Amino acid sequence: MPLATIVICVDHGYVSGGQSKVAIESAMGLRAAGARVILFAGCGPVDERLVAAGVETVCLGQHDILSNPSRFAAGCQGIWNSRAAEALAKTLAPLPRDRTIVHVHGWAKALSPSIARPIQAARLPAAYTVHDYFMHCPNGGFYNYPNKEVCSLRPMSTACWLTNCDSRNYVFKLWRNARMFVTQHVAHLTQTFSDILLLSNLQEEVLQNCLPKGTALHRVTNPVDVEPLGQKSDPTTGDFLFVGRLSPEKGASLFAEAAQRANVIPVFIGDGPTSEQLRTRFPQARFLGWRSPAEVRAAMREARALVFPSIWYETFGLTALEAKAMGTPVIVADGCAAREAVDHGVTGLWFKSGSVDALTSAIRMLLKDELIVELSRQAYDAYWAAPATLERHVAETVAVYEQMLARRAAA
Repeated sequence: MPLATIVICVDHGYVSGGQSKVAIESAMGLRAAGARVILFAGCGPVDERLVAAGVETVCLGQHDILSNPSRFAAGCQGIWNSRAAEALAKTLAPLPRDRTIVHVHGWAKALSPSIARPIQAARLPAAYTVHDYFMHCPNGGFYNYPNKEVCSLRPMSTACWLTNCDSRNYVFKLWRNARMFVTQHVAHLTQTFSDILLLSNLQEEVLQNCLPKGTALHRVTNPVDVEPLGQKSDPTTGDFLFVGRLSPEKGASLFAEAAQRANVIPVFIGDGPTSEQLRTRFPQARFLGWRSPAEVRAAMREARALVFPSIWYETFGLTALEAKAMGTPVIVADGCAAREAVDHGVTGLWFKSGSVDALTSAIRMLLKDELIVELSRQAYDAYWAAPATLERHVAETVAVYEQMLARRAAA
């Protein structure tokens, strides 16, 4: 992508989760493809691979809003980060207007909606990848945490303001609503982006009434860091595995209960707020904590099946793709976006979201050796027929950028 300049905005300049991981890998991939890339981040340290790849970096060295020792300062920063707005304006000012694109991957944990102002002032085309729903839902998930169910309320409606759906408390929910008001009516963040990059069809369904008319929607595949290891020698061995944050919306307790009923030992990689509760209720379960990416891939390769029981929508769920790449079938809730990575009865199984009985039945089905062998083979073949490589991600992203620049040139 010669002569183009891409400014990637993200809360963290290091891998703190899937959002920053994709932003950083995308930056390196775009740089390798010939673009000039500037990664603009609120929190450091900056991933050393960025500098080695030739990516320019601007890092503010701030706390994110959860790690800030001053809750007052964190609250103010989360609603309007003046320093981020000023630094981004300075970064964008000297860039060529005809060949520059701003691409935001994350803003809700550090940068705040204030970054909309300098992007608008620079009159540069801007894209946004929907890694979460914070731009459209106050708590970022269209999910009622106390009730443990998907929320159907219209965001920012009276009912939304009166409902305590937050994972922490009602005061925090009111703060989130205040930030959403600023996002929509002061910063006009939603109107800043001409192009939205989605990870799943479900996202488009969820956001169909939230996006401004005329917004261009694109499907771009996030990269998966795996290698082809060949078919498993014995897919019938191994455990039923959960990988991710141990929290109510991720369905960890649902999996533990279903595993107990199916008389299998569940294995958990990850940690989170329900960890101690799960350890107490299900002493037979194995809890491995967080592991390195290489260790997670090895565990997936050894597992009999990956269980993805998420109760909320998700944005996609890369672990489902990673498991398929390892030749491991996936049991996935039919109400979350990760279902799109699984062909029911071919590369894994769907089960009714939130149903312990349905998940128990799915686990019992995959205790059949003949079925697990067939699903394992088909899962591996299906993934590697169209692997989610960094090169594919970059090609799809560049295609979006070219459309954006062509529209700008025509205008």
